[in-house]
Order: sequence, then C-alpha cells, then structure tokens
Amino acid sequence: MSSATSFVRKISFFLCFQGLFVLFASGQTSFVEYQKTFVRVAKAFANREDTLQRQFAAKKLSWPLKYMYIRSFKYNSELQVWVRNSLTDSFRLFKSYKVCALAGTMGPKRMEGDYQVPEGFYYINEFNANSMYHLSLGLNYPNPADKLLSDSIRPGGEIYIHGSCVTVGCIPMTDPQIEELYVLSSYARANGQDFIPVHIFPAKYRDPKSAEYLEKLFDADPALKSFETNLKRVYDFFEDNRRLPVIATSPDGQYIFY
Repeated sequence: MSSATSFVRKISFFLCFQGLFVLFASGQTSFVEYQKTFVRVAKAFANREDTLQRQFAAKKLSWPLKYMYIRSFKYNSELQVWVRNSLTDSFRLFKSYKVCALAGTMGPKRMEGDYQVPEGFYYINEFNANSMYHLSLGLNYPNPADKLLSDSIRPGGEIYIHGSCVTVGCIPMTDPQIEELYVLSSYARANGQDFIPVHIFPAKYRDPKSAEYLEKLFDADPALKSFETNLKRVYDFFEDNRRLPVIATSPDGQYIFY
C-alpha cells in the first residue's frame, strides 16, 4: 500500500469518525433519527409530528418537548401526558387519551399470568419499533417494590403501552394514539430524559364517581385499601404541586416519598 493511499484512508476514517461524533453528540439528532430508521416509526413521525407540533403551539407549549410524565387510570380508562420545559417548571397537561381495553381488576400485579395491569411507579425502559402490537413502549415491571412483593419465581413481565387495542395485562391504545405517544417519548428521550415516569393508578382519587367505586372496593378488601392509599399520596402531591416527589422503596416493599 502506498503512503498516499494510506494517508487518504486515514483522512477518510477521520472524517467518518468525526461525522459519527457530531451525530451522537446531539442526543436529539441521534435518537430521533435512529428511531426513524424503522419503517413504522418513520411513518409515525411523518403522520403525527406536524399535528403534534400544532397542538403544542395551540397550548403555548414549546416544541419539541423536553420532559414528559405519563399517568394512567385503570377505572377511568385514561392515559394522560404532561409536559414541561425545564426541571424547575411545573408540569402542564398536554393531552388525555382513551385506553381502549382493560385486563384484570383493580390492584397491583403480583404474578405471571394473572392478566393484571400493574399499579405503581414505573418508567419507560424500551422503545419497540417492531412490536407485534404496531409500536410499543416497555415499562420496568417488575420494579424494586414488585420484586419484593410479587411471586419470587414468576412475577411476570413484558408490560407495555402499545397499539392494536388488545391486551392481556398491558395498556392498549389505538395505533394513531401510540404513534403520537411514541413520537413524544422519542423527543423526550432524545432531549436527555432517560427515565420517562409512568405512574399507574386504580382511578382518579378526587373524582367523585371514582372515589365512590374505590370505597366499595376497599370495604371488601382492607389490604387493597392500604396499598392504594399509599399510591394516593403521590397522586395528591402531584395534583397539589404539579411536580413529582422522589419515590423510593422501603425494605418491606412499600413506596416511600420525599
């Protein structure tokens, strides 16, 4: 190999490496563009991004979003998306989606095959662009509390927010809805939010109809009341402050907040 050829190859390698460095130095560019390499995700961005951007503008929210928080209510069949521009801002409600199916009943998930939608405090840990259910966002079930309180051998897993509007224990949405949520989550992840919180509650505690339903449920199951009352503390904190508390797990598997 001639010295000239070797020099050219070294320059080419350097330029290629420099290009990759620039790409990955920008989290937004790298993660969003990587997601767009998947056909379904690319179509989701093409079909939904412009509408989302206009909806953000209508609510005087900055696009693309920086931080998001998702909470879901089983009894109300609702999933909400809250957003903010900085860690010091209060969250603002962007949109509520209808959860189109529900498996199981109120209460936490405790073992594989119980068809229960988990309840508690999770975050998105997977972007599945090739899901059997169109697109899906994985949740970190079992979380530390679940690992202490659920079946030690078969606690279950593979809990997702996904499309196709069917479920055996996940949170199902229509395909257009999951496309929007996938785009929103991709931008939040690209802007540095590695842990997008997803809180799953049995119901809206301050909604009169929901509260009445829960009281009847608790009368028949005092242990469930203790668990749900613990979740309500986070719900109440957010309702009053539009911020999230720091959530940890005690040695006996209970959620603690500060």
